[in-house]
Amino acid sequence: MNGVIDRRTRAEHLFKVVSSSRFLNKQGLGNEVPFFICPFGAEDGLTMVDDRKDLINRLGHESVTVLDIDLYDLSMEILAEREILDQLLDIEPDTEKAELKEMLQGVLDPQDHLIPKIAERIENSGHDVIFLSGVGEVYPYLRSHNILNNLQSTAKDKPTVLFFPGNYTHALATGASLDLFGLLHDDKYYRAFNIMNYEV
Repeated sequence: MNGVIDRRTRAEHLFKVVSSSRFLNKQGLGNEVPFFICPFGAEDGLTMVDDRKDLINRLGHESVTVLDIDLYDLSMEILAEREILDQLLDIEPDTEKAELKEMLQGVLDPQDHLIPKIAERIENSGHDVIFLSGVGEVYPYLRSHNILNNLQSTAKDKPTVLFFPGNYTHALATGASLDLFGLLHDDKYYRAFNIMNYEV
């Protein structure tokens, strides 16, 4: 599937793919990690939230259980648990953006904090597939490629779908690129499949 995809077509494709035994059994991946990117236009962010929830409900009727992780909510949970959230809110008005970004990157470091939290959720929930969302909301202190790179050893048993507000492109000259909001062309990530191109 190339070009602009309308909402209904995307919803039907996602349902057909994610509910298929081929997808759930990680077939046709050539021993690659079962990571998939679902790119969508940044302008569709709010409708994508509803579409993801609808998809989870429809999959539930097919006995497909989704572990749905919103990276923004998870980040807020980590900040609250570490008793840093109120401090951050207090200092935010008088702190340089670069300094805040650095602090958040440290507190939410994928390897040390975020992935262990995701691993905990994976361990404690029976699921067939993992959905990751909230990518745009956690930028720039969390980057998609960094999360996926660190998640490879933790989430390899079940397929993982990252809902990505932007483009996921493969080009011979430049390799694979996650272009957040269709504008930021700097996140190189090669190991995921574009779910919109996955056929069942």
